[in-house]
Amino acid sequence: MLLIDEEGTKVGAVSIREALARAAEAGLDLVEVGPNATPPVCKIMDYGQLKYQEKKRTQEAKKKQAVVKVKEIKIRPKIEAHDFDVKVKQILQFLDEGCKVRVIIRFKGREVVYADSSKEMLLNLYENAKTVGHIEISPVLSGYTMTMVIAPGVK
Repeated sequence: MLLIDEEGTKVGAVSIREALARAAEAGLDLVEVGPNATPPVCKIMDYGQLKYQEKKRTQEAKKKQAVVKVKEIKIRPKIEAHDFDVKVKQILQFLDEGCKVRVIIRFKGREVVYADSSKEMLLNLYENAKTVGHIEISPVLSGYTMTMVIAPGVK
């Protein structure tokens, strides 16, 4: 195996026993850093410190990660014009905040016959909101529920 000592200098090819003896002599651990290399690369280092640094790197990556919230708006197939306008205002507000919006139309009983007009209603809703968002998932009927997802940002 190829050995790298605690200062980072390349020692060269040594046996496993010799590498373990050097690590014990230094009071550190022998860590395999390149298992797929030929020959495998091992380094004498503090394994606890390595794990700590990896944990810190993953935490930093999580901090920089953007979390996208999804807000839900539920409407009925026979919604009044004023109520529709209120829902459009809510959707515009959510999109301005940077959230995705899932619009859901629930059908009860035989209201599912109005699926075509409800799809038109969802597309009309998008027409009112297309200045600040775009359709991520177009209207889809699944059982007694029709859903559409609008994401912030114009395509």
